[in-house]
Amino acid sequence: MRSPLVAVAGAALVAPLALAGPARAAADPAYTVTPLTFTVEAGDRSCAVDADLYRPAGVDADRPAPAVLATNGFGGSKSDGSTDAIGKAFAERGYVGLVYSGLGFGKSGCLITLDDPAVDGRAASELLDFLGGVRAADDGTKADFVTQDADGDPRVGMIGGSYGGAIQLATAAVDPRLDALVPLITWNDLAYALAPNGTGAHTGVTSDVPGVFKWQWANGFYLIGEGQPLLNPSLDPSRINRLDCLHFATRACETIRLLNSGRYPADKAEAMLAYARSVSPVSYLDRVKAPTLIVQGQADSLFNLNEATATYRTLKAQGTETKMVWQSWGHSGGQVPGELDLGQGNLETSHVGQRVLAWFDRHLRRKADTDTGPAFSYYRSWQSGYGTADDVPDLSRTMYLSGDGKLVDNRSKVARGSRKYVNWPVPTSHSESSIAPLIGLPDPKPYDTKGTYLGWRSEPLTEPLDVVGAPKATLKVVSPRAERVQNSGDASDKLVLFAKVYDVAPDGSRKLVNRLVSPVRVPDVTRPFTVELPGIVHRYGKGHRLEFVIAASDTAYFGNRGIKPVTVVHAPEDTGVLELPVVPAG
Repeated sequence: MRSPLVAVAGAALVAPLALAGPARAAADPAYTVTPLTFTVEAGDRSCAVDADLYRPAGVDADRPAPAVLATNGFGGSKSDGSTDAIGKAFAERGYVGLVYSGLGFGKSGCLITLDDPAVDGRAASELLDFLGGVRAADDGTKADFVTQDADGDPRVGMIGGSYGGAIQLATAAVDPRLDALVPLITWNDLAYALAPNGTGAHTGVTSDVPGVFKWQWANGFYLIGEGQPLLNPSLDPSRINRLDCLHFATRACETIRLLNSGRYPADKAEAMLAYARSVSPVSYLDRVKAPTLIVQGQADSLFNLNEATATYRTLKAQGTETKMVWQSWGHSGGQVPGELDLGQGNLETSHVGQRVLAWFDRHLRRKADTDTGPAFSYYRSWQSGYGTADDVPDLSRTMYLSGDGKLVDNRSKVARGSRKYVNWPVPTSHSESSIAPLIGLPDPKPYDTKGTYLGWRSEPLTEPLDVVGAPKATLKVVSPRAERVQNSGDASDKLVLFAKVYDVAPDGSRKLVNRLVSPVRVPDVTRPFTVELPGIVHRYGKGHRLEFVIAASDTAYFGNRGIKPVTVVHAPEDTGVLELPVVPAG
């Protein structure tokens, strides 16, 4: 299945958007839809925002209703299926809807700034002014039918996915009038999302050391973004930056170009990380006070579960009301029957849909007795119904990497020994789903080439093992070539490796859960380091084995600069450790 985000963007690449018409009756007479334009101030320029206003029948100044604000994922617009479906779904349930094309997309002007609070957040704040009766649309339309908490303070929530998820947090950081947020499948730190580093983290997923460039995703977005002026022709000067950076803000272009260069000198790397984080929730969550229901997808190689966990823990620690759901689908597919699908209209019957409706009932309709569900819930493929917990499970099962290639359950079972692998000039492992399926080509199953990886396998499990959360490994490697260059002042000279855990069936077939891998740029190969792997929800069945793998490269990422052989040495008193967040079966 194609990524929902890329599928929408792909549609935008091949089909121009229809021109907006006058106010029209929706197919469902329960509401009407009125196209509107707003001129907003966004950073250093003014630009037009293209929007649709959904007004339920019977809602007027004497009978106001709370509002839901939403915008598109990257490459989409107010008219794409997933965004349009939000306006329809909530208008049918009595909410006023305002759905708009994000800055730089569809027919909205201005540059793409990656949901910068100072630009995209401020623009969304002006739409809150409209819902609060503070301003009118460009044609004079006013929204005098939205429930108000105070003069100019509308009762409004936001919902949307990916790019349309991060904008909610950016808006809440600059405008306290938001009453409820439901960000789906979005990021915590773009530096981690586009160049992840599974080690050296100093907060959440954020690392001091630049990570490993996720070139497929990042370059796909860059091309989609730069193509917007051609895909949606416009004479609007606010949409154009300069010839060598058409549609993105300058620093966004510079960030992608530096990542593509494969060289990260300390000064440039610091500036790159600073910019990526300045437009990421990690840098402004302390200003987000609106109750937030986080929904993240398990099948997501772009924004994995660890990003949602970082946001959840930060909001919870500062006292912001927050809960989290790990659904099945994300940017890498994973849709299964019964899961949330706005196109199918299953808000009332899906777990996530029920949670969203309850969240808005509680915070927008102010139904104080509404049960908004558990603090944490997660889809599980092996058992009906969502699992629940008071928090994300802690690490609770420890296994040890033995010199004979075994993964053992007791340090005393570790055999002394050493093994070595070496990277090639080209990638020799394949984990994540590549761009091949998006253009109709077959995508190979995950593989690792002999001699370019090391694996440690457990004995067959005597009972099922349910893992919910992010495994963690503590490792120490020996790589003299990496040691000689790692302090060159260029982070790209440090050792790169990739960690993952396979499920090995009794017949020997291997499954990489959701095809997720943890890229690592080792801060210092002379010291032990920890690796946080992507979070998963998976049952390793009875008779199955776990296999922990360290690989030299991966096709979706940039790899090592130069050949860097790696040796892993084991002894009972000094060995690698794999920790798992295990929950009781059932």
